[in-house]
Amino acid sequence: MTASATKLPISFEFFPPNTPVGDEKLKDVVRQLGALTPEFFSVTYGAGGSTREKTLHAVRAIAEAGFEAAPHLSCVGTTRAELEAILETYRAQNIRRIVALRGDMPSGTASAGAFRYAAELVRFIRETQGSDWHIEVAAYPEYHPEERYAARDLRHYVDKVKAGADSAITQFFFNADAYFHFVEQTRKLGATVPVVPGIMPLHNFAKIAQFAARDGIEIPRWVTLKMEGFSDDAASIRAFGLDVVTALCQRLIDGGAPGIHFYTMNQSALTIELCQRLGLAPSTP
Repeated sequence: MTASATKLPISFEFFPPNTPVGDEKLKDVVRQLGALTPEFFSVTYGAGGSTREKTLHAVRAIAEAGFEAAPHLSCVGTTRAELEAILETYRAQNIRRIVALRGDMPSGTASAGAFRYAAELVRFIRETQGSDWHIEVAAYPEYHPEERYAARDLRHYVDKVKAGADSAITQFFFNADAYFHFVEQTRKLGATVPVVPGIMPLHNFAKIAQFAARDGIEIPRWVTLKMEGFSDDAASIRAFGLDVVTALCQRLIDGGAPGIHFYTMNQSALTIELCQRLGLAPSTP
């Protein structure tokens, strides 16, 4: 059997570029990462649909390159009619995978839209579209930053699965124990769909640390102190970051994770090297 037929499924996430230069760069990144034979590429969606057209443009580019695309779709600030129109647009592009999210309310928006929770969006897609779509939902191993109670956050996740989700992708994390505990607890509650860990290569540690602080994601103190100790030694920062994330991924794979989803930040180099280290890619993609 070929390596691509036996390796663990991988997928990659992009954000929609804002400029023509960004569009061209994304095409190159899609080509480079496409050589790793991913299951799909996902594309994010701004608060309240603020990047709707840019997301569609990026999704079209991915599909035209011959890869499966999975656009994010959030329900906050969006009506039922708008959601139906978006799904019809994607259907016309032969897209059948969606990442269904609650989404963030854009500042100054008065209405929450048709639905308050992602589970309602998943149920709406199933009721209006049947089984035509593969629906991904979000999972939070360290719990949603807006949820005060862990048990309630688990229930929200289980509701999404029972509404019709096919699989889940986690928010990025650095604590493998949190992932394994989340999977164990949600399975006990009846949510048995695959939970794919979302992995953030350490492209820019300072920026990722800001994301983590905002979203309640724990970065081990020893990692932070080591990174700070490197100061402006870019080579050491890169090498250490690769070691940390490789070790995390290997533990997840050894523990039975059903795949790996990489948050690429529209870059390819670190993700390619991680996949090579983990045996998830050819040595020269």
